[in-house]
Amino acid sequence: MTIHHDKTVYGKLASQREDIDERGIEDMLCVLNAEEVFDVVDANGVPTGETVGREEAHAKGIRHRTAHVWLWRKKDGKAEILLQKRAESRDYPGCYDISAAGHLHAGESALACALRELEEELGVIADADDLCFCGRRAFCFRGKGKDGRPFIDDQVSDVYLFRSERDAADFLLDPSETERVVWAEFEDCRQKVSDNAFLHCIYPEELEILEKFLQI
Repeated sequence: MTIHHDKTVYGKLASQREDIDERGIEDMLCVLNAEEVFDVVDANGVPTGETVGREEAHAKGIRHRTAHVWLWRKKDGKAEILLQKRAESRDYPGCYDISAAGHLHAGESALACALRELEEELGVIADADDLCFCGRRAFCFRGKGKDGRPFIDDQVSDVYLFRSERDAADFLLDPSETERVVWAEFEDCRQKVSDNAFLHCIYPEELEILEKFLQI
């Protein structure tokens, strides 16, 4: 299977109309401040026709969908993957995680979500055929949120690979989402994840999915 190379550019600022009236700006702010809404899905990731807000989904463990995008490159003959360190204000604060990932909005496809998260979290604009679909996996994390209340993250996740030769310092990060990104040699990272040698929220099973597609 061919994995496309990075042909992206930094995210462009959306053009803004000069004739947006005061009411239009108020409507835009309401949308920005609204809680995220997800499709409720079955064990196979198929929408049931119901929706749920983000807070309720995580409080009650209601199953929803996410998209995971792993950036990778070859360096000195070895595969490397890009890890992001999550901002302290987010769920799983300060943990090293997938390159870019996020929840699907209600009615959104996994591929559209993957492309959106690449731009939002890393400043990367990609085309749909730049991503390699690696598989779908389901998992459920149970713990406590930053407020001490139960936090149950029941996900069905579509996993993608995206090849990039960009240096870590060249990604455009949103500090509210990501503290930093680092390239990590794949086999070394997989071993350290297995040993819990650093603070992370990465599942070894997901790295096993990636290995089949990394040409290593």
